[in-house]
Amino acid sequence: TGVPLVATNAVRHHAPERRPLQDVLTCIRLGTTVDRAGYRLAPNAERHLKPPEEMDRIFRDWPGAVERSADIALRAAAFGLDQLRYDYPAEPVPEGMTPASYLRALTEAGAIKRYPAGIPATVRTAIEHELALIGELRYEPYFLTCEEIVTFARSRGILCQGRGGAANSAVCYCLGITEVNPAGGQLLFERFISRERGEPPDIDIDFEHERREEVIQHIYAKYGRDHAALTAEVISYRGRSAVREVGKALGLSQDRVDRLAKHLDHWGESAAPARIREAGMDPGDPTIRRLLILTDQICGFPRHLSQHVGGFVITQSPLCELVPVENAAMEDRTVIEWDKDDIDAVGMLKIDCLGLGMLTCIRKTLQLVTGRQEIYQPYAAILKDPSDPAVYDMLCQADAIGVFQVESRAQMSMLPRLRPREFYDLVIEVAIVRPGPIQGGMVHPYLRRRNGEEPITYPNPEIEGVLGRTLGVPLFQEQAMRLAIVAAGFTPDQADKLRRAMAAWKRKGDAIYRFGQQIIEGMLARGYRREFAERCFEQIKGFSEYGFPESHAASFALLVYASAWLKRYHPAAFAAALINSQPMGFYAPAQIVRDAQEHGVTVHPVDVNHSAWDCTLEGDPTRKAGADVPPERWGRHGPAIRLSMRLVSGLPIADADRIAGAVAVHGRFPTVESLWRASGTSVRALRALARADAFGSMGLDRQSALWQTRTLRDERLPLFEQTDATDDTALNQLPSLPPDRAVVHDYNALGLSLKAHPVSFIRDQLTGEGVTPCGELRDSARCPLGKVVTVAGIVLCRQRPGTASGVVFVTLEDESGIANLIIWRDVFERFRSVVRLATALRACGKVERQGEVVHLHVQQVEHLSALDEQLTSTSRDFH
Repeated sequence: TGVPLVATNAVRHHAPERRPLQDVLTCIRLGTTVDRAGYRLAPNAERHLKPPEEMDRIFRDWPGAVERSADIALRAAAFGLDQLRYDYPAEPVPEGMTPASYLRALTEAGAIKRYPAGIPATVRTAIEHELALIGELRYEPYFLTCEEIVTFARSRGILCQGRGGAANSAVCYCLGITEVNPAGGQLLFERFISRERGEPPDIDIDFEHERREEVIQHIYAKYGRDHAALTAEVISYRGRSAVREVGKALGLSQDRVDRLAKHLDHWGESAAPARIREAGMDPGDPTIRRLLILTDQICGFPRHLSQHVGGFVITQSPLCELVPVENAAMEDRTVIEWDKDDIDAVGMLKIDCLGLGMLTCIRKTLQLVTGRQEIYQPYAAILKDPSDPAVYDMLCQADAIGVFQVESRAQMSMLPRLRPREFYDLVIEVAIVRPGPIQGGMVHPYLRRRNGEEPITYPNPEIEGVLGRTLGVPLFQEQAMRLAIVAAGFTPDQADKLRRAMAAWKRKGDAIYRFGQQIIEGMLARGYRREFAERCFEQIKGFSEYGFPESHAASFALLVYASAWLKRYHPAAFAAALINSQPMGFYAPAQIVRDAQEHGVTVHPVDVNHSAWDCTLEGDPTRKAGADVPPERWGRHGPAIRLSMRLVSGLPIADADRIAGAVAVHGRFPTVESLWRASGTSVRALRALARADAFGSMGLDRQSALWQTRTLRDERLPLFEQTDATDDTALNQLPSLPPDRAVVHDYNALGLSLKAHPVSFIRDQLTGEGVTPCGELRDSARCPLGKVVTVAGIVLCRQRPGTASGVVFVTLEDESGIANLIIWRDVFERFRSVVRLATALRACGKVERQGEVVHLHVQQVEHLSALDEQLTSTSRDFH
C-alpha cells in the first residue's frame, strides 16, 4: 500500500525485570493463573523501554521507522487539554431576564426571606461583591443549577445542605444552598471563587444518603445522559487487594489467600514476612517469596475505575465530544472516564451531590416525633436558636453516642475538656480534632487559653481581628489565609494559592514550604517578631495534614446541634432513627440500644406480630408539632422502641414487608404456619426470624419456633392449604436453651440481645481472676490514676489514626459500661493478631485520668476465650 513503516516496541513495562509483574497483571485481567495462561503471556521480556541506540539497531533494516515514531510523538505532544472547549449548559430563565438578572432576583428574594428584619450591611456588601465576581467569570448558570437541584430536593421532602467552600458564600446562603449564616462569621469568598486561580467553583451539597438517588436521577432526566454524567475515581491496589489478586494469579488456594489477607491491615500494609508467619505460611517458600515481591510492586497501581461519590459534570454540547462516557456498574448511571483532577485541568464545572447518613437520621427522627412527612419547618425550628443549655450540658458530659461528628473516641475525649457552651464552640469542636490542628500543635495551646492556664495575647489589633474568636490560635484554613493577608501582605488570590498548598489530603508535599519564606519575610517587614512569624508558619504547615475550613466546620456544627437536640429531647425516636439509617456512624445497633436504655427508653424485641422493617415507636400516640408550636413542646413518645426486622441476619426486606402487610390486614397470627400461609413469605425468612427469637407473641421461644418451621416447604401443596397442625407434644419436649447460649444466639442473629450482656455470664469467673468491670473505671476511688487494672469485654471499635504515630485505640464493652484502651505501637506489635482480630478480649494496663476522661494504657492483651469463639464480630473498625 505504500504506507510508511513506524517502529514501536509495544512496551508493557519499563525494565526487563518487571516482566513477572506484567504476567501477573495479565492473569488478573484474564481471571486465570500463571501456570494456565499459556500463550496469552508474553514469550519473553523484550517489551520494555529501550534506549535510542538499541531501537536503531533493531530497526536498522527499516530506515526512517524510528524517526517517524518520534515525529508522531512530537505531534501528539503538541495537543493539550486546554484546547478542549468546555461550555456549561444555559439554564432556563424567565422571559425577559438574563442568567445574571435572574440570579440576582433569586438572591434578593432569598435574602429577604433569610433576613425579614432587614439585610445586614456586611451581608449586603458581600452579596454585591460576590455577584460582581460571579458575573465577571460567567458562573451564573452554575449557581442557578445548584439552586434548582436544592429546590427539587426540598420539593420532594429530601433534607439537604451545602458545605465546604460554598458555605463562605452569602449568595449560596440566600439561595438556600447552604445554611451557615454569613452575618455570624467572617466570610472569605476567595476560598470559594478566585479570579486569579481561574478554576471553577466546587459546590458540595449533602443529601439524605437513602434518597440521594432521586436527586441523581433528576439530574440525568433534566439534562439527558448525553449531557450529564458522574466523574470517575481511580481505585489503587492496597495491601489486602494486592495479596488477594496476586495470590490467585500465582495459583494459591482461596482459603490461603483469604487467611493471608485477613492478617493485613486496612491502611495499606504490604505482605511483610511477619504477616506471612502469622497466617501460618512459610515466607521462605519460593511461591510465597514471589508473592511478597510482586505484592510490594503492585501496591499503588491503579486497580479499577470507580464512580466518584457524587461529582456531576454537565455540558451544553454532547459530553462524549469532550471525554469518553461509559455505563456504571450501578443501574441507570453513566460515568465519564476522567477523575476530579482531570476535569479540573480542563476547567469543567462539577457539582458534588453527596450522601450523608445523618440527614437521613434527622428526617426519620422528625417524622417519628411529628407524625408528618414535611419536616423542614420542625428542622428549621431546632436551628433557629442553637443555644439550648440542656443540649450543651449533655455534650459536656460526652453523652454523644449517635451525635453527628462528635461520637468518635477522640471527640468524646475532647468534649469534657473543651466544654462547649455556645454554637461557635461546636464549630471549634468539629475542627479541632483533625490532623491539621493536631500536627500544627494548636490543640493544647487553645485548651490552655480557654481554661485560663495561659494568657491570651496578640501582637496587634489586626491579628486579634483574625484570631480573636479562637483565642489567638489559628484553627481554620480561612484564618491561615487571613493571617497571610493581614500579617504577611498576601493578596486574597495569593492566600488562596497558599490554601491549595495546604489542601486537604495533599500529604507530605513540599508545596507549603515554598510559601514559608514569603510568609516569614512578609511578617518581619511589617514589624512582627521572628519567633511569632516562624510559629505562625509552623501552625500553617499543620494544615497540610488536613485542616478544616471554618465554613465546612460551621455547616457540620449545625448538624451536630440538631442531632444533639433530638437525642436530648427525643431519645427514643433518635435511637430508632439511627438504627433505621444504618449503616452509619461509629456504633452498631447494640450500642445504640444500650445507650437508649440508659436514657430511660424501653426497648421491645423483634416480633413478627409487631415489628416492621424499620424500628417503630410504641406508647403515647399524641403528637404535637408544627411551625406554630415550639420544638420543646412537641411531646415525647412512650418512650418505647419496637426493634425492627432489618436487624435479623439473612432476612430480605421483601419478606419483612410481606409479614408486616399480612399482620396489618389479618391482625396477629397465632402460629408460624398461619403466618406463612397468609403472608406468602419464604420458609428461609421464617427460619431466620426463628433464629432471632422473633415469635414471642405466639408463645414460642427460639427452639419451638425453629421446630414449627421444620415441615414447611416453599413448594406449596393446594390440597393441604387448610391444615394447620402443630405437634404440641414435641414442642413441650424440646429442651430450652441455657440463658447464656440464648444471648449468644441473639448476638449472632441480631447483633444484640435484650436479655443480658454476654460478659455478665462469666462475671463471677472474671472477678475471681481479678478483672475489673469496665464501668468501674469511672470511679476515681476504685481506679485512681496510675493503678494497674485488667478489664474484659466485647470489642466495639478499633481506630488507628494517621496522626497517632501507630497508636491503636480500642473500645471494649461489658455489662457495666465501656473501657477506652490506648495501645502503643510496641504493645500492638507484640499482640498484633489479638488486637486486630479478637471479637472479645482481656486487657491489662495503667489507668490514666484527665478530668472526666479515663483511658487504660494497655500493657498486655489476650483473647477472652470464653466468648471470642462463640460470638460473630460486629465491631466498627476505622483505620
